[in-house]
Amino acid sequence: MRLDLTAPLTWSDWHTTMSTNEPVPSSFIESLHALREKAFASLEVCQNEADLESHFYAFLGKKGSITLLLKGLKDLDPETRRSAGQQAHQLRQELDSLHQAKRSALKQSALQEHIKQQRFDALRPLNAPRGSLHPVSIIQAEVEDIFSRMGFAIMDGPEVESDANNFERLNFSADHPARDMQDTIWTQDGNLMRTHTSCVQVRSMQVLTPPFRIIAPGRVFRYEETDASHENTFHQVEGMMIGENISVANLIHIMKSFLSTFFERELAVRLRPGYFPFVEPGFELDASCLMCGGSGCQTCKQSGWIELLPCGLVHPNVLQLNGINPQRWNGFAFGLGLDRLVMLRYNIKDIRYFMSGNLRFLKQF
Repeated sequence: MRLDLTAPLTWSDWHTTMSTNEPVPSSFIESLHALREKAFASLEVCQNEADLESHFYAFLGKKGSITLLLKGLKDLDPETRRSAGQQAHQLRQELDSLHQAKRSALKQSALQEHIKQQRFDALRPLNAPRGSLHPVSIIQAEVEDIFSRMGFAIMDGPEVESDANNFERLNFSADHPARDMQDTIWTQDGNLMRTHTSCVQVRSMQVLTPPFRIIAPGRVFRYEETDASHENTFHQVEGMMIGENISVANLIHIMKSFLSTFFERELAVRLRPGYFPFVEPGFELDASCLMCGGSGCQTCKQSGWIELLPCGLVHPNVLQLNGINPQRWNGFAFGLGLDRLVMLRYNIKDIRYFMSGNLRFLKQF
């Protein structure tokens, strides 16, 4: 039976809850009635688990009021003891049931209050170990800092590019091998995954007014098989300086200044002739071997030099295709292999580690 604890308690209410019509001594009924009202009223105002525990021991415990009342049954005559005992035990069972309901209600209320005060992101791992920067990110930030101190702006562009920005405006011929499916990853809509960050140079020439100097670090893509020195996804830093009367001497000075700062030692550099559609003349820049200092070792294949980057003076066609007057302006461009710089700095032998996601490798940095 469920009672309305807020309604006033009358003798007729109490009497109808009893399962017997046998007469019970009025003094026992009065005591039971008073105890019932007191127990229900004090249960209603319990606000927490501690209050409820105290209430339980006061009324239902071994030394509680109902237990003490039941001890008085021995003073009743045998004919009425059974009926009085049934009514007292019924009160105990009903109060115990209400106790359980009150306990559940208090727990639910405490849980809702706890939820209101807590902020919990179910998608965030608990006690997750702190991550670390990728070695490419570390070196890219260092390269950007060095060039920024030399007055170069940091430029960025999309990884999915048009054929015009990636090839045409860089003076690549229509039948250049780089346009083949074997070298470039093409999308279904005729665009491509950029094969170099030189396309950021193209975008820069279209929006900047000379003179300017920029670098463009970023991820690039090539359609080729991977091995210890080749990846289909890798990183470059392209650079360009446009101004008046720019010469190869300017190119050598900037490159030597950068390399000496980056490797924290003076490095000798040399230029070898090289062909690239977007520069004329074009060069391969070598630096004295970092491992042997030029005396010859396995790293430099006993030559004393390591190949670092392609570079050259910007081809007049490239300037004209991108809205810059080659009669007034000229400049140089270069392309650094960012992954190669990382491998040289940390003596890493396999470029495939960078894209492997191997935490044992990444936690070293």
